[in-house]
Amino acid sequence: MMVTQKYLNELSFKIIGAAIEVHKIMGRGLLESVYHQCLKEELRLRNINFVSELKIPVVFKGKEMECDFRCDLFVEGLIVVELKAVTEMHPAFDAKLLNHLNLLKSPKGVLINFNCFNIFREGQKTFVNEYYRKLPIE
Repeated sequence: MMVTQKYLNELSFKIIGAAIEVHKIMGRGLLESVYHQCLKEELRLRNINFVSELKIPVVFKGKEMECDFRCDLFVEGLIVVELKAVTEMHPAFDAKLLNHLNLLKSPKGVLINFNCFNIFREGQKTFVNEYYRKLPIE
């Protein structure tokens, strides 16, 4: 299967749908780790492949550096998902996700904050980069 922008958009829609389901059942105000475990289960139930707590390699001049960067979820080797459960979103969260996208050469990322009233309207933010823009649309 060829990866396209359309495929990535559909996959991110499925990820956000899974997050909405978790939020609908669990509500707001819990720790990020609770939402992380619940979202992992919801993705499994929906047969969406992912890796949790993936160690992101940082390579300098052919040598892997000890940076210990991790992303919450890496879905189908394509979309980085960063989870939060905070009262206020901070620009540093965006920067962290963008760094992860570039280090993994991933075309798309989704930042999800479970401490909100409505995930779709206020609790998610999607990012793309040059890897995404180079993909065919369909």
